[in-house]
Amino acid sequence: MFLTFYGAAREVTGSCFLLEVSGKKVLIDCGLRQGADVFDGDDDGFSFNAEEIDLVLLTHAHIDHSGRLPLLYKKGFRGEILMTSATRALCRIMLLDSAHIQESDAEYKNRKGKRSGEFQIEPLYTTEDAEKVARHFVASEYGEKITPFEGLTVTFTDAGHLLGSSSVTVEASEGGQTKKLVFSGDIGNSDQPLLNDPVYLKEADYVVMESTYADRLHDKNESAEDALASIIQSTLDAGGNLVIPSFAVGRTQEILYFIRNIKKYGKVKGHNGFPVVVDSPLAVDATNIFGEVSDRYYDEEARALLAQGINPIGFEGLSVAVTTEESRAINEDDTPKIVISASGMCEAGRIRHHLKHNLWKKECTVLFVGYQAIGTLGHALVNGAKRVRIFGEDILVNARILSLGSTSSHADRVGLMRWLDSFDTRPERVFVVHGGGDNTEKWADDVRKQFGYNAVAPLFAEKYDLISNERIKEGYVPEKRSRLTPNTVYKYLLESGGRIGELIQNFSGRTNSETKRFTRELDELFKKYS
Repeated sequence: MFLTFYGAAREVTGSCFLLEVSGKKVLIDCGLRQGADVFDGDDDGFSFNAEEIDLVLLTHAHIDHSGRLPLLYKKGFRGEILMTSATRALCRIMLLDSAHIQESDAEYKNRKGKRSGEFQIEPLYTTEDAEKVARHFVASEYGEKITPFEGLTVTFTDAGHLLGSSSVTVEASEGGQTKKLVFSGDIGNSDQPLLNDPVYLKEADYVVMESTYADRLHDKNESAEDALASIIQSTLDAGGNLVIPSFAVGRTQEILYFIRNIKKYGKVKGHNGFPVVVDSPLAVDATNIFGEVSDRYYDEEARALLAQGINPIGFEGLSVAVTTEESRAINEDDTPKIVISASGMCEAGRIRHHLKHNLWKKECTVLFVGYQAIGTLGHALVNGAKRVRIFGEDILVNARILSLGSTSSHADRVGLMRWLDSFDTRPERVFVVHGGGDNTEKWADDVRKQFGYNAVAPLFAEKYDLISNERIKEGYVPEKRSRLTPNTVYKYLLESGGRIGELIQNFSGRTNSETKRFTRELDELFKKYS
């Protein structure tokens, strides 16, 4: 009985763990590695043979946990993929969207590469691969015990992170011995809108837990709903639009829930019926799914609304834009409004059009509700860029740029501690995964000190014998190489270069001595790096 770590090993994306038991091979998650750097070997997709995988257990629909499932199918996997019914509904549309992005990116790179004689590339997978792998989805429900094959029992419990998200308990038996493994998935933040708090588990021989926000505490001084109401009020009072770059699945629906309450309780004065537009086909599809799934996935407050026939994320003044024409019409209408659009980091999608039309207006506000990775347009705006380039055009940033705290769907340090403290039995070992930088190592150290548990942050391809509780294969840090697009650090350099240009423009009107001194400093940089 063996466990090997093929993703989220001292990194925060690409979750993928291989359990070998009773002659079968089971993957827990099969996520896409996200970011500008990839590991060598990613062109082949996996460090194992996809055809040999018998079963996949999926914790939730986010792409960093599910995004390589179409590639697994493309490489020959034909087994079942178990998940909750809500995850099944969300995962299908997210994988189709991911496949569309893979195809579009390949088409764009090939169009440019053809002119320069570069090698033509293939998408990682296609929409056809996504459609076909979705036929292998098999739904379960929270608390239901499933026995996919002799020697393996699986139970999903609510992780409180995303609609349908789960922690997975696996009872694996081999050679007369049984081991209980708990895979945390992504552990949710408490008191989130719509969703239940995470379920705390009591027993495990082995725990595989995330550590995304193990180094921080969420700010809970002001509720996200009240903060949003204040921002809406000031923006509409100024006669501007509030543009919210938002992740299509999960975060968009939370924002809609907040706005419904803001309208219901009159938290915005003098703008009755203010319009709200969701402009993202994926977000629209996801919002529809949120309205269709069983109420078992919602918290008590949301269930009470559903029992009254009330849509918890629907309200007067809400409209959606699906077609390009509907999206274009949003910016042709001068009525002050809220526009929610993807992508959340402003790297692609319709949000860039809305930024182009609103960033230069001082009466408008751009509100970020999620993490902004280095090198993205969102990161540049949050960090004070005065001018950005969108669709080949320089746009002056006059709008207010704000961020909304207290909206994370991940448990913070206290939440992770509470989750781990719930176990009544002492695990033989805790494996810490899904953490950026040195978060995994630090959290493993904290777990050893706080709980006295045998905790470790495994490296990539590290393998453990679960019967003897011994590491039988050392892991390693794979070499990284940049994707065909500029890597994150280079994109950050480009972003900084743009800000140098802004700084130079601001020197107009300064004294000659100041200008000469700055010019000499630039000349020294040119000499050093030319």
